[in-house]
Amino acid sequence: MSTMRAAVIRRPGPPSVLRVEDRPIPTPQKGEVLIRIKACGLNRSELFTRRGDSGDAVPFPRVLGIECCGLVSKCPGGELAESAIVATAMGGLGRKFDGGYAEYTCAPVANVVKLGETKLEWKVLGAVPEMLQTAYGSLFRSLKWKAGETLLVRGGTTSVGLAAAAIAKKHGAKAVIGTSRKSGREELMKGAGMDHIVIDSGSVMAEVRKLFPDGVDKVLELVGTTSLRDSLRCVKTGGVCCMTGIVGNAWAMKEFSPFEDIPTEVYFTTYQGDQVDFVNTPLEEMMQQIQKGELPVQIGKVFDLEDIVAAHEVMEENKAGGKVVVVM
Repeated sequence: MSTMRAAVIRRPGPPSVLRVEDRPIPTPQKGEVLIRIKACGLNRSELFTRRGDSGDAVPFPRVLGIECCGLVSKCPGGELAESAIVATAMGGLGRKFDGGYAEYTCAPVANVVKLGETKLEWKVLGAVPEMLQTAYGSLFRSLKWKAGETLLVRGGTTSVGLAAAAIAKKHGAKAVIGTSRKSGREELMKGAGMDHIVIDSGSVMAEVRKLFPDGVDKVLELVGTTSLRDSLRCVKTGGVCCMTGIVGNAWAMKEFSPFEDIPTEVYFTTYQGDQVDFVNTPLEEMMQQIQKGELPVQIGKVFDLEDIVAAHEVMEENKAGGKVVVVM
């Protein structure tokens, strides 16, 4: 077999611009690994790229997908054994070179992580690489997470929010508060380890401070610029707010006044993550925790590659209730 199925984007636009077609299977060079993709998670950065928001940073035509997992098909340098279970993310995948929306991809060996032996289904493995990297990195690199602290997850029904809650509880959170714009998500959020659910009407500060009058130790902001001012007011003196996501679909704030918007002795940071963060995430250890039932993972919707348009529609409408995964 010399060809594969892949979802190709040739111009920016709505989900319908993604077309599944036959493409040549890439040939790995020394220092690269050819991965037979079994599953890939969908990410909002791919939604923005599809809409054209990435500009010249992602040239078209392109096979999107900044993460995937599968089996080693070929590795010319011998760094990884054939049929090893691996994952890759970031490092230009789906942006500088073709990514996870395909049956095969070619990635730098330095950006491929061996997952070891596992009994987890491909849909679970496909959900976790970027999701766990982002949640883990946000907590431990940017928020400097410590056991015994309180956490507010602004955007608690997102895949990263659900993962962050589970990881924080695993690492000794005193309490986790999650926000949702809609009621009826309580079971989903509590299943991930959230102790308190707050309905987000645009401002949650009053409700959060009813629960914790002095504020929370840490805030993980996943909605983004549209709720950032309010989230900063939820942080206790000496606490930290980290903006990681932009579910609110606004890249920048029209007006931002540091003296008015950042309370005294409240610290504001971001987390963006890169391939170094990905390879440094203890993925294999976390896979074992998932397999033992110690770290819950919320799978939202699962699609075939041929249904990539429908998958993007669900992601764009925030209807998944967890991670959107494509299984090949």
